[in-house]
Amino acid sequence: MRRFAWIALCFSLAAYAQDIPPQTPASTGQSAGQTPDPTNGQANGQTTAPAKDQTAPAPAAAPSVSTAQPTAQAAAAPPPPAAAPAGTEWITGSVDIGYRFVTGIAGSDAAYRSMVDLGQGPRLLGLNATIEDPTKRFFDRLTISGMGWGGDPYTTAHVDAVKHRVYRFVFDYRNIAYFNALPTFANPFAGNGIFLDQESFDIRKRMANFELELRPGTRVVPYLQYSRDSDHGTGVTDFVSSANESYPVANFTNEHTDNYRGGVRIEFPKFHVTLEEGATVFQDNEQVSYNGLNTGNLPGPYFGETLDLTNLLQAYGIRGTNPYTRALLTATPASCIDIFGQFSYSMGQTNVNYTQSNAGEFVNLSSLLFYTSEQDLLMGAAKQPHTSGTGGFEMRPLKRVRLVESWTTDRLHTASSSELAQALVAASSPITEPLSSSTFRLVDNYSQQSFDIFYDLTSYLTLRGGERYTYGDTTVPPFYGAGFETGKLSRQAGVGGISLRVKQKLSANFNFEGGDSGQTYYLTSLQNYRQYRARVRYQPINSLSITWNLNALNNNNPIPGVNYRFSSKDDGVSLLWTAGKRFSLLGDYARTTVYSDILYIVPQTFTSAQSNYWEDAHQASALADFKMLAIGSRVLHLSAGGALFTGHGSRPTRFYQPMAKLTFPLANHVDWNTQWSWYGFNEPSYPFEGFRSTVITTGLRLTR
Repeated sequence: MRRFAWIALCFSLAAYAQDIPPQTPASTGQSAGQTPDPTNGQANGQTTAPAKDQTAPAPAAAPSVSTAQPTAQAAAAPPPPAAAPAGTEWITGSVDIGYRFVTGIAGSDAAYRSMVDLGQGPRLLGLNATIEDPTKRFFDRLTISGMGWGGDPYTTAHVDAVKHRVYRFVFDYRNIAYFNALPTFANPFAGNGIFLDQESFDIRKRMANFELELRPGTRVVPYLQYSRDSDHGTGVTDFVSSANESYPVANFTNEHTDNYRGGVRIEFPKFHVTLEEGATVFQDNEQVSYNGLNTGNLPGPYFGETLDLTNLLQAYGIRGTNPYTRALLTATPASCIDIFGQFSYSMGQTNVNYTQSNAGEFVNLSSLLFYTSEQDLLMGAAKQPHTSGTGGFEMRPLKRVRLVESWTTDRLHTASSSELAQALVAASSPITEPLSSSTFRLVDNYSQQSFDIFYDLTSYLTLRGGERYTYGDTTVPPFYGAGFETGKLSRQAGVGGISLRVKQKLSANFNFEGGDSGQTYYLTSLQNYRQYRARVRYQPINSLSITWNLNALNNNNPIPGVNYRFSSKDDGVSLLWTAGKRFSLLGDYARTTVYSDILYIVPQTFTSAQSNYWEDAHQASALADFKMLAIGSRVLHLSAGGALFTGHGSRPTRFYQPMAKLTFPLANHVDWNTQWSWYGFNEPSYPFEGFRSTVITTGLRLTR
């Protein structure tokens, strides 16, 4: 490895951040009580290579297995509840019901819905209830919670039922309304100059999860899990044809993924094993249609002919299955060492049936042939074996020294084939294109080895040094022509930091990571980069706490023809102040700067051009709480504050959201809550996307 000099430099600089939660051996897989989907986003036979090299890696926190490793019993099985004494309430909790008023939207309704999307009407604002069964017959404790029911864009429900050493059942549900229709992110002057978002969405995303554990808290815990993720809705997408780059058309989304898994967790004092089998099943039944006259983005003549679209029907029938196997192990063979490992293997398969029928005036650029209709039929299939694994150890050879070594690999290979039958009609004369078949092969291998040393110089000062070596290779078909293109990834980095703890009044963490890449996959990948992170927390008195955070990244790719430069900096401070029993203040301020500059090739002309983006943003929020007036044993609360964002640069933006909330006690278990919020959004370069709106929510909170 070429950059071992980084280890000495970073080790002398410093260290492990105390405030970062320590990771366990399972943190590179999962904690002993967790059972995540091991397919790592490659479920359903998807054939897209993951862009692992595009995000700045965060410096790894220091594992401390001997002191912080959770056990499956602790994670999965709460302690048995004590029997409720006589006279104790068997049900406790609160419910918030109310009505939301939206006083009208001035400006762009589409922008308001894309960013706020709060509607008017009655709402179940919140629910939290805990039921204790005095007889312990069916359950010991049942917890129910939820929010947003009645039409809000984000709705949740949660049920957790536990009977000690018999079962634990958990149900989670989320319903998200995703609306996005901002024309400036597509083509603000499509066709004859109208504003139209050519990539818009109005869909409902629903996620449900059911999990059952048997005999929680024992040595052997079998479990079953089922989850479903679905999208349904409409939108606008592009139909792409030669010469005229895109025609905006209606899109109908209908897809869902089912995940089935089951396994067993085996717990002993010095080791834990999880064995799991599962499968995902995926369906996509998306449709695209249009009927009318659509001139697309090129309304003028092309070689004397006006190109247009008058009728379109596209239908996708995609089916995917992805069975997988997963195993996880953590063990402590001796008091000075902990080992961990995780392995998963999946075999994704996908089958595609696609039909297309379109009419209008089109052109085939290879032959300059104008035609009036087209019929396409495509069938394809793909397989993707996917193997991933993680392993490592933590060793404590001396009292003040910890050594942590880990290795991660992720390997996926995709093989696919397809056949396309195409027929064109030109001047009432049908032209049948020859049957076109193709094969596709993608290979992606990614690995990372890391080593860290943690040294407690004193009881309040910890130093850290280490190195990261990331490597891989990929093989893909070329953009043009036949054969294959290959790429390699090779990056060496050093990490280091220092952690300072002075009693409870002061804690400070400073971390650094820097590396150089010999080879990368993408022009915007981490090439020659430096990342800095710092956090200082100071508590001069018990009622005041001040925290400062810094995160900065600089990345450069000096290859001629690329000349990529990227920098970002997030610098902020927050405070929490409690003045006696009647007043508290929570506030924060941050300044964010982003700069990006890169050369790119214009697809239409194949010439080089400069892409430059910069932003200098200020954001702040504050919330003050006043306990104003005692009403019997209750107190009237007034909260006021809000948030703001102002950004300057390539896309100047301003957003303001002041708010105030009043809580008025009506009785011992009844409060009246009223909240007022104002939303204001403005973009000087695109004034048609601005909006203003007032939202008032009022209702009752009932507690027991």
